[in-house]
Amino acid sequence: MARDVLWMFLKCFGNAAIVLLVAPLCHGVMRRITARIQSRQGPPLLQPYMDLLKLLGKEDIESGESPVMQRLAAYLAMSSALVVACLVPMGVASPMSRAADVIVLIYLLALCGICTLFAGLAAGSTYSLIGISREMMTMIALEPLLVIALVIGAIHMRSFQLDRVLGGSVYAIGGVPWSGLIILVVMIFAFQAFVQRVPFDTAEAETEIMEGPLMEYSGPKLALFKYAQMCRLVIHCALFVSLFVPFGSTLPFPFGWLVFWMKIFVLILAVTLVAATHARYRIDQAIRYFAAMMVVAFGALVLASFGM
Repeated sequence: MARDVLWMFLKCFGNAAIVLLVAPLCHGVMRRITARIQSRQGPPLLQPYMDLLKLLGKEDIESGESPVMQRLAAYLAMSSALVVACLVPMGVASPMSRAADVIVLIYLLALCGICTLFAGLAAGSTYSLIGISREMMTMIALEPLLVIALVIGAIHMRSFQLDRVLGGSVYAIGGVPWSGLIILVVMIFAFQAFVQRVPFDTAEAETEIMEGPLMEYSGPKLALFKYAQMCRLVIHCALFVSLFVPFGSTLPFPFGWLVFWMKIFVLILAVTLVAATHARYRIDQAIRYFAAMMVVAFGALVLASFGM
């Protein structure tokens, strides 16, 4: 028993370490590709690592209304992202899939966004309050889409266990999996919003409200928030691959692991291309878009309940 627990902790540490190492690199790739599309040279590929180190080395200035809440939000945002990284497969089986279920995963993913709301509320500035109002509206309209996708997988598998749901469960019925295919299309069209990239980065909106909820942050706390956002990009990509594109995951190591990260790279490339070629939506446009996706997602949920 002690050996099993130690092995689980080692695998959790491996998952978290991979996400921490790869997340800034993915962000650097996105910035580099965006610059090429826009006919710019762009920053070095490793610039995100240097930016994080620079922020971590700066003085921790606290200018908000509630410094304790600001610190708590920063630490909680990073820690919740790392816990989710231990629940989602990263090319190998999830090390904590039997320690939690789909409901816990949903709560932790929501907590990542709630930390941003806490951060903006603790800062107390006008720009921060505008940012958290947009973030809250986006979360209310967007998060149910991911919940429906996970619930459809749970319905098909008749189980909420993560190791069963995060394995292409949306297709796990006899015949044509209409509900799985429909929710796949919904998640493809909504994925840009889950990773908070243009045209759905309305809460951040640098050209309008200057970093939104994080307006009053600098130094180490800003580094933690930025790092958590980078990690969430990798986590959402891994979650999408596990739910909808699990093909090749059964290959022996390291082939299955390499196939997994190739799919992650393709997703990041697609996100970058969309972000570099589209203008930002207004918040009302984004909410109407999510409402349309919600109607289609509920249709997929109804089909799943009838075994379709």
